[in-house]
Amino acid sequence: MRIGLVIHAGHRERFSEAARTLTDVSFVWAVYEREDQIRDRVGDLLTASDLDGLLLGLVPFARARDLIPARLPITVTRSAALDLALAWARARGNGWPATPVSIDTFADETVDEVATALELDRSAIATLPFSPEQPIAEVADFHRRHLAQTDARYVITVRTGVAAALDGQAAVLHALATPATIRADMHELALRVRHRLADEQRFAAAVFRTPRSGSPSVLRRALLDLPELADAWVEEHGPRGVVAFAPAAVFETLTQHWVTAPMPWHTSTKTAIDDGTDDPGPEAAVAGFGIGPSVQRSIALAEQAADRAERDGTPAAYLITDDGLMVGPMGRSGPALTFSYRQHGGLESLAGRAGLSPTTLSRLAALERSLAGRPTSPGELANALGITDPSGRRLIRKLTEAGLAFPDGSTQPYHKGRPTRLYRLAITSALTATGGAER
Repeated sequence: MRIGLVIHAGHRERFSEAARTLTDVSFVWAVYEREDQIRDRVGDLLTASDLDGLLLGLVPFARARDLIPARLPITVTRSAALDLALAWARARGNGWPATPVSIDTFADETVDEVATALELDRSAIATLPFSPEQPIAEVADFHRRHLAQTDARYVITVRTGVAAALDGQAAVLHALATPATIRADMHELALRVRHRLADEQRFAAAVFRTPRSGSPSVLRRALLDLPELADAWVEEHGPRGVVAFAPAAVFETLTQHWVTAPMPWHTSTKTAIDDGTDDPGPEAAVAGFGIGPSVQRSIALAEQAADRAERDGTPAAYLITDDGLMVGPMGRSGPALTFSYRQHGGLESLAGRAGLSPTTLSRLAALERSLAGRPTSPGELANALGITDPSGRRLIRKLTEAGLAFPDGSTQPYHKGRPTRLYRLAITSALTATGGAER
């Protein structure tokens, strides 16, 4: 397994320390010293290396996200609440007061969480959350304004160029991700890559069916002519069907990642296929794909998927996997219209760029539809997904940083305590922009 790392030159040691615990993983490094070098470094890394995954920080991701292949698993590593708390601990160790202080890059929710835990005056803490187009000069100006308005002794930053930009105007504490934070991100990415590689090596079955007047022998020969199925086992299956068996990756390629139905025949008028007979061949057909733990189970799932496709009454295909995922219907061209637990195309691409699984983002898209435009809180989101409140806050941060959620007011359900920030999900609009929205 080969994982690419995009890092600042000053962070090499901590990333090397974090990487020591991973076995059977080789790392390819793209090291930059200035932010304007990032795109070239990432481009060179992707061109020169056959990567299975990519780990990079918020700034490299913002600068080079359009260069990253949609199918490449990525993790955007970022400083966590613990890293911010450690920066404050260093400040106290230096004899500096905890506040006033200005902090960049961290989300407001993270600052709220840590400030509350440390019992700090939140009103004396200025924050500048990360924005993809945020230049170092803008971050430095934010800190200068706060320094001019208060008697702050120091600033807390995640951006490596801030110290040079401030040029000694204040002490700078870096709240960089610790090796423990980086290690957790590396392990999570390696686990996702391993699962993906395992899925690609799994075997799958496909059941193709002709209409009532079709010939399975003609259908079988048409399938054997497909170059994608050159190494597949293909044979007739019942009075009007053909079954094929191959690694799941073969069928994923055949269907353009479960988007289009592989119909090697005309779907509206009878088209003769030269088989030495007068049989004009099938005029329409359906296909079902199944991925399971065994040949028999995969075929059984493929038959269920073909049954589901036949109920549509039009040429189509479905995929059913052993864990309950159903994808379909896939058409002869264009994106699949509905997915039981996820969509493909735009959703999977957005999920990768947000550092989430397609299943999680699909559930969030369904939640967005149920909200009907109403904003939600991290706690409500966590409750809907069955996760903890801290996980809900981390999730909303990822969505916000990926442009899939936006702050939209606040609420105070209790008389005491801080108001809860609300967010409006924007997954559906992002899918529409990428052409992958459900229709």
